[in-house]
This record gives sequence, C-alpha cells and structure tokens, in this order.
Amino acid sequence: MIVDFSVQNFHSIKVLETLAMNAANLVSRNNQLEATNLIPFSKKLSLLKTKAIYGANASGKSTMIKALSRFINIVVNSVKDESVLSSLDSFRLSNETRFAPTYFQLAFIHKNILYRYGFESLMDEVRSEWLYGTPGKKEVPFFTREGQEIKINENQFQEGAKVVDLYKDAENDIARKNSLFLSVVRSFNQGLAREIIDYLSGYIIISGLSDIYMHLSAEEYIGDDDTRRKMAEMLKLADTGIEDVTREEYEKENSDGTKEKRYRVLTKHKGFDKDGNMSKPVSLHMYIMESEGTKKMFEISPAIFQSLEQGSVLIIDEFDARFHPLLSRKIVELFNSPSNLAAQFIFATHDTNLLSPQLLRRDQICFVEKDKQGASHFYSLADFKGVRNDASYEKDYIAGRYGAIPFLGDFQTLLEK
Repeated sequence: MIVDFSVQNFHSIKVLETLAMNAANLVSRNNQLEATNLIPFSKKLSLLKTKAIYGANASGKSTMIKALSRFINIVVNSVKDESVLSSLDSFRLSNETRFAPTYFQLAFIHKNILYRYGFESLMDEVRSEWLYGTPGKKEVPFFTREGQEIKINENQFQEGAKVVDLYKDAENDIARKNSLFLSVVRSFNQGLAREIIDYLSGYIIISGLSDIYMHLSAEEYIGDDDTRRKMAEMLKLADTGIEDVTREEYEKENSDGTKEKRYRVLTKHKGFDKDGNMSKPVSLHMYIMESEGTKKMFEISPAIFQSLEQGSVLIIDEFDARFHPLLSRKIVELFNSPSNLAAQFIFATHDTNLLSPQLLRRDQICFVEKDKQGASHFYSLADFKGVRNDASYEKDYIAGRYGAIPFLGDFQTLLEK
C-alpha cells in the first residue's frame, strides 16, 4: 500500500510535490466513511482507499501519474536497459532546474513494514539512492548511496553487502552509474530487493482512454472462464445491455504471407422477433458494434478485479472519460466498500459529481494547479481551514473556492475575427 509518493523536477513539477495516501486527522460528515474509506495500519497511521485528483486541463494531473509510472519503470528496468534514465525530463521552464536531477521517493507498506525508497538521477547517472525501513519502532537505513559510494546496514540488508564490491570495478556492465543499486541487488538475489521490485511491478497504471495494451490485456483475461464471467457481470451491471462476453480465435494473414493467431471479442445481447418477443441471443463484435464507454468498461474491468482481489494499487488517468457519472461513482464506491481490505485506487478526473461528502473524505480529494511560472502544485481539500464537513464540495469547487479550475477567455471573440 502507498503511504505517499514525492517527486521534484519532473515535467511540469518543479519543487517537491507529494501525493499523500495517509489519512488526515479529521471527521467526515458521513461518519461511516471513517470505517469504509480507510485501511487501518497502526494507532497513528491509516491509509486512504481512494484518492481523486482534480485540476484544469494541462494543470499537471497526468504528470503525477506519469512520474509514478516512470519511477517504477526505472526501478524495474535500470539493469537491463541502459537508456531507461533518458525517459526523465526535467522542468524546462527554469534555468535553475533544466540540468538538475529529478527526485523520486515512495513510502509504502509491504508485509507490515513501512519502507521509504527513492533516488535522485540525471538522464545518464544516478546521483543518490536510499532505502529506509521501520522493522521496529524507529526508522533505520537499509542502504544509502552517493554516486558510486554505497553504505550498507548489514543487519537489515545483508544481501546488498555481497554486491557492493561490484561498484569497485569500473568496467562492470551491471553496477553502472546509470543503474539503481536496488535493481542490481535484485538481479543477484531472492531477498528483500526482489520482494520490493516485485511489489512495485504489481502496481496497475493505465490510461482511461482506450489503447492497444488495454485491448490486448482484456482479450487475454477473457480466456479465463472465471474472469470472463466477472467481466460479463460487470458489463451487465453497468447497464450496457450485454448478457455475456466471449472471444473467438481467427487467423490473420500478414503482408508477407505468414499467418498469426488473433481474437475477436463478441458480446451477447437479448434478441427479439418482429412482435417484440424474445428470440435467439444476438452476438455483436465488441470493437465494431459497441459504444466507446462499453469498450472502456470491458478494458478496465480486469484491472479493477485484479486490484481488489490482490489488494494492489490501481491508478487510472482520465478515469471519467466516456463514463456516465453514476458509473464512475459506483466504481469508486466499490473500492471504498468494507469488503475492500487493502486495495487502493488513485484516479485523475474532471467528474465533479464525485465531489461529495457522502462519498469522499476531504483528504481523499486532491487539487493541482499551475503557478505563473508554469509549475504544478498539489494540495488537498483537507488543507483548507474552515471548510465545514457538510459543505457542498462540488458547488464550491466550480465557484473557484479551492482553485484548480481553468481561467477561460471569452470564446465569443473567436467569432468576431
């Protein structure tokens, strides 16, 4: 579970910004939210099950999600892909940050231990790296790194001590200046480094807009009968008119004459005769006949099931795109339900229907806006003083009380030119 994620000097984020999933000390209008929307960890720490990110177009909502995705990609692939750091892009609108390192840090809970892992990096080298944990009452370092100098706490990270000597060999092609120490240790061991990277690999980060990866992934999941039934049930509950969903195999001939196996997804609907009576079910081609909203529901449903069943983190950008507001709300309620014991759902949205004190606590609502220098800043509704727990969050947001809305010009002037 995520406690918080921090990033600095990445795309539109200039100074250190944090997406916090730890619950604030507040009381909601709907006192049931304290029981349904939180995951208790200790007497002092509870985590949020869901987090909504609001802001104008181009404010930086997607940037935070992109930063977490980039962070995970670098951790997972820095050993095998020497160019992975080149995906970093600093805040370019300031001479101060253009050539400065990017900073990432993730605080998370794994096997009931609170960890804090992060690194600072340029596009060609890791400047610093660290892993801290709280196996007892106090936080202790597992390892720290400055350049190629690494200090190990052998009591906590003995597996790392066996790998440090690689960094003394300037010609080593694994322990490079552009690879993370945690990733190097993971490539040699089955211990904590592997556990952490496998844990991070379990994060599901997807776009709310259809893409080929989501399409192919959903086609694979539908091959499992249990998952197929769940996907069909979700489509049915979403009032799509679909009774069932299946796939059929076919061969596609390529331009060079070779053939490859492909699938087409079919949806089954109730059929009717000329008198309006029930007849044989009708099968439709999902990606030809169904609506864009239905396709999206089909594509993201495996991610929803996987997150809830495995207690993992699901992050969706443009969550509300192509969804009716009532459907978006039902999905958020699913993650905030008492039956969800560990899964977390983070999403970027413009759907103000979700800004309800009956659905979300104030600390579950995050805003982002850019300053005059083009830098994105993140803040929570819980940061505002004097906001009553029975306030109309939606009405006040649209009125500009919390910021993070666009300042639009007079579009009528376009017709006058």
